[in-house]
Amino acid sequence: MDFFKKIIFTSSGIITITILMVIISYILIKGLPFIDLEFLLSNPIDSGKSGGILPMIISSFYLVILTALIAIPIGVGSAIYMTQYCTSNIFIAIIRFCSQTLAAIPSIIYGLFGFAFLIMYLKLDWSLFTAALVLALMSIPTIFQVSEISINSVPKELIEASLGLGARKSQTIIYVILPSAISGIFTGIILALTRAISEAAAVMYVVGSTFTVPLSIFDSGRPLPLHLYILASEGISIDNAYATASVLIIIVLIITILSNYWINKYQNKIGGL
Repeated sequence: MDFFKKIIFTSSGIITITILMVIISYILIKGLPFIDLEFLLSNPIDSGKSGGILPMIISSFYLVILTALIAIPIGVGSAIYMTQYCTSNIFIAIIRFCSQTLAAIPSIIYGLFGFAFLIMYLKLDWSLFTAALVLALMSIPTIFQVSEISINSVPKELIEASLGLGARKSQTIIYVILPSAISGIFTGIILALTRAISEAAAVMYVVGSTFTVPLSIFDSGRPLPLHLYILASEGISIDNAYATASVLIIIVLIITILSNYWINKYQNKIGGL
């Protein structure tokens, strides 16, 4: 029985890795030949049929930074409150249910909500800031759920020892709980932000769609996923669509690899390795 379980689990892992490698390889093979410095550092021409993607890269950079600044304090702060201060089991159950529901909502629904509430009702402009608000709403449930699990996994003995030595609750959270749970929290943040940087449906109704380099967070923009969607869906340039997809994949891979490296390095440091 154990032999068959090992075969099933090993096969599942191999299939998952194979699918990932096939998708990444196909996109990179199709897109890398069209990527050069001119493509990365110039503005699009003829609606993206030629030219580059510099405004899209800058727009995506703005969106990720803004989303992180909004979502991380709320998501991590909510997890700290739920695990360390909240004493109502009913309230905890309600918040968890709401968080799970928000995490399961399709991204297009977030986009429509952003258009209806932020643009039409609150009269905000189409801008990177408005798009970041929508992406933050999407990211908070993931950050909250992973942070809650990570904080709850901190050994109770560490917390009790800190409190027993006279540390206040806030000091215990800052100097004991968060350092012990930081690797898990950081993983949740990376999961949320990599999803945010890859979203097109959630921002297409709120970010605008200009080809110019955004000078501030209140300017309209066109992030990489939205540019890719427009290029492919309207048949403007399939070659540039593959090149844009390749750049997006490379950015996500770099973020993932660097984050895993930092997490492993921090865990080794904590473990004294």
